[in-house]
Amino acid sequence: MKYKDIRELTTKELNELVSEEKDKYTRMRISHSVNPLDNPMKLKQTKRTIAKLKTELRKRELNKQ
Repeated sequence: MKYKDIRELTTKELNELVSEEKDKYTRMRISHSVNPLDNPMKLKQTKRTIAKLKTELRKRELNKQ
């Protein structure tokens, strides 16, 4: 997900996406430990997406103050 797309989302949508991505990451990590994923780089990409979303949320929080 690109920063441009993330900036266009509302705060509520960002919070929902963070929780969805965290769930997705947890499921992927567990399934990877049992049966290796075809592309283990997806773990890294999901982790980075979570970080991007949280960064935008934090930026908005600081701008409010």
